[in-house]
Amino acid sequence: MRYDPHTHHRRSIRLQSYDYTQAGVYFITVCAHGHECLFGKVVDDRVQLNTYGRVVEDEWLRTTVLRTEVELDYYVVMPNHFHGILCITSASGRTTRHVPTARRFGGAVPGSLSTVVGAFKSAVTKRINRVRGTPAFPAWQKDYYERVIRDDAELHRIREYIVNNPAQWEFDQENPDRAERGEWET
Repeated sequence: MRYDPHTHHRRSIRLQSYDYTQAGVYFITVCAHGHECLFGKVVDDRVQLNTYGRVVEDEWLRTTVLRTEVELDYYVVMPNHFHGILCITSASGRTTRHVPTARRFGGAVPGSLSTVVGAFKSAVTKRINRVRGTPAFPAWQKDYYERVIRDDAELHRIREYIVNNPAQWEFDQENPDRAERGEWET
């Protein structure tokens, strides 16, 4: 189907005119397709990963092996989503260039945050589908959430959020069985 701005109202959640190939620290959240608790469960405030959850963790850790311009920081695989902090560095021999994501909508920009996240999601999906024998079945939602981390205080808050996420699962809006559901919904 061809894009028609009059019928398709998709807006980018990315910062306009921000170069997502430049060195920076980013917080990402990726949700499982249909918010299915595909990756494990939380027991006693700790995540117990199943086979699929271990695939997610393994592919995340492989990111730095495959992409020398990326460093990883805190992360957590939750039952139906993933949080991670990654840093795009200035790899030797690589020059950053101003290529706003909005102008390259739909196209891969080598070394960009969207390319790194897309490759991670694709690798996880392929491996999970091989294990469960379901070719071409989506493991993730189409998009992902990202935040450019701007200072050390924000980095500290996000690290704390990631570390405490399993202990907060009972109240997490991504938890289909969360406690006190009425308190979160309006």
